[in-house]
Amino acid sequence: MKAPNFSLKDQDGATKTLADFAGKWLVLYFYPKDDTPGCTVEACSLRDANDELISAGAQVVGISKDTSDSHQNFKAKHKLNFTLLSDPTGKTITVYGAWGKKMFGREGILRKTFIISPEGEIKKTYGRVTPLGHGEQVLAELQRLQNQ
Repeated sequence: MKAPNFSLKDQDGATKTLADFAGKWLVLYFYPKDDTPGCTVEACSLRDANDELISAGAQVVGISKDTSDSHQNFKAKHKLNFTLLSDPTGKTITVYGAWGKKMFGREGILRKTFIISPEGEIKKTYGRVTPLGHGEQVLAELQRLQNQ
């Protein structure tokens, strides 16, 4: 399945689209909110695996509804070494199926991660991600996909 396109501002206010990541593997993850406990654990897990992901030819990009300023603070506080995109309208979040029912029937952003090939194909989808150890999980799957 082809990954849906997006055009969103990053933590520095620069516009990024899916095409900006063409030719490389992309780990695109959706998370509810900057600097909350689960989201911080997930981001730090991806941060810790990022050097190996880069060595494997992949880039990590996180998306939430938070502002670019919030992303900038979150990145600095936790020394995140990847791009964070702001989707204030939730359009991209919805197109990727990362909006839905959460605990207690509330709706919101679901933790979802997609591994997208250099050709723009979604090769793996993680629904309802467990934050702890997610970076290692993604790295192992990326290596498996590359060795197919």
